[in-house]
Amino acid sequence: MNTSDLSTLAQTLGLQAKQASALMAKASAAIKNKALKKLAELLRANVDALQLDNAKDIQRAIEAGLAAPLVDRLKLTPKVIETCAQGCEQLAAMADVIGEIIGMKEQPSGIRVGQMRVPIGVFGMIFESRPNVTIEAASLSIKSGNACILRGGSEAIDSNKALAKLVQQALLMSGLPEHAVQLVQTTDRAVVGQLIAMPQYVDVIIPRGGKGLIERISAGAKVPVIKHLDGNCHTYVDDPCDLAMAVRVADNAKTNKYSPCNATESLLVARGVAAQFLPQIGQIYATKGVEMRCDAEALQILKENWPLALVNQAQVAIESVANNAPVLVSAQEADWYEEYLAPIISIKVVAGVDEAIAHINQYSSHHTDAILTRDHMHAQQFLREVDSSSVMVNASTRFADGFEYGLGAEIGISTDKFHARGPVGIEGLTSLKYVVLGAGEVRI
Repeated sequence: MNTSDLSTLAQTLGLQAKQASALMAKASAAIKNKALKKLAELLRANVDALQLDNAKDIQRAIEAGLAAPLVDRLKLTPKVIETCAQGCEQLAAMADVIGEIIGMKEQPSGIRVGQMRVPIGVFGMIFESRPNVTIEAASLSIKSGNACILRGGSEAIDSNKALAKLVQQALLMSGLPEHAVQLVQTTDRAVVGQLIAMPQYVDVIIPRGGKGLIERISAGAKVPVIKHLDGNCHTYVDDPCDLAMAVRVADNAKTNKYSPCNATESLLVARGVAAQFLPQIGQIYATKGVEMRCDAEALQILKENWPLALVNQAQVAIESVANNAPVLVSAQEADWYEEYLAPIISIKVVAGVDEAIAHINQYSSHHTDAILTRDHMHAQQFLREVDSSSVMVNASTRFADGFEYGLGAEIGISTDKFHARGPVGIEGLTSLKYVVLGAGEVRI
C-alpha cells in the first residue's frame, strides 16, 4: 500500500474506533458479559478451523527460518484456545468496575468528592508472534468498555484474522458495535507509524513483543505508551530454605516453558545452601539440556559434584537444544543482564538476601523476581526492597500472568510505574475522574 492508502486506512480505523468507544463506554455489564461468553462459545466451536489457519502461519515461519522459541509462541493448540475461552468466561464472571466510585468523602464545604472509574477510550495494541494476544486484548477491551485497534505480527496474520472475525461475530451477536475491536488487515509495517501518531483517535498504545519493537514504538509514539522492554526474571534461593521446594520451584521457573517473559533467566543462591542446592538443580537442568552460565563459585561447586555419567547424558540433550554448547560455562558480565528466552540460565552465589536484592535491582529488568525462603523477615525485606512489577515469595516466576493473577487475561505486563504496573488487566485499561456531589453549595 502507498502512503496515502495507509493514511486513509489508519484514519478510518481510528474514526471507527472512536465512534465505537462512545457506545462501549455506556454498554451495560450484562451486554458486555454476553459478548464475552459468546466469544468463548465461538472459540470452542472453531478449534479445528482455527488450527488450520494457524498451520499456515507456522509453516511460513518455519520456512522463513524463524527461531524455535518464536515458532513456539505462534502455536494455537487446543489447550491455548481453551485457555483463551476460559479467560473470556473468567472476565465475564468478574464484577464490572466501570462506573465504580471510590474514596467518596465529605469536605468542610459540604460537597462530597470521590473518583469514578471510566474506560480509557481507544487503545492501540501492537504485538508480535502470539496470536492468542488477539483474544486477550479483545476480551479485556470488551470488559473494560473500551475500543481497540489491534496490529499483530505478519508471522501470525492468518491466525489473527480468524480470531478477529470470531470477536466481531460475538460483538454483533450481543448488540455491541463490531468496530469496537478492529484488526489491521495489512502486514505493511508503515501502518504502525500511522497508528502511534493519532492522538485524536488513540488514547494509549500498548506494544507487546521484543525489545526492538518496544523501543521503536516508544521512540516514535505521539500518545502514551504502556510497555516493558525485557523479562530478565530472577529466582533467589535463600538461607534458610526448604531445599526440596526450592529445587522444584527453580526447575519450574526455568524449564516449564523457555519462551515467555516470566521465565527465570538468572538464579541466585545463598552461600549457606549453595553446596547442597546447586548439585541438585544442576542435575535437573543438565538432564533437560539447560546451559548454565555460572560465576566462579557456582562453577566450582557444580564441577566438584558433577558425575561423569550425567555430563555425558547432558551433552546428548544439549546437542538438540543449545547448539552443542557445553553444560557448564563461565558467566560474563553481560549474562547478568540477559533475557535468554532459551534453555540457558545464569547462576551466581551470593552472601545472602542483601546481596541478592542489590544484584536484582542492578541487573533485573524489573519484571518479576522471587525469593525461596523459610525466613519471614527475609521474605518481607525482599518484598519491600526489590523494585519490580511482581515480587514473589516461595512461588515460580511463571505465575506472573494476568490469567494466573485472576485478572481473566492480560493486555501485557508493564514495567513502567505509570499508569499501570505488572500484568495489565481491566483496571489497567481504565482511568479515574473526580466526581463531586453537592446540594447547592457555593464557594466562599
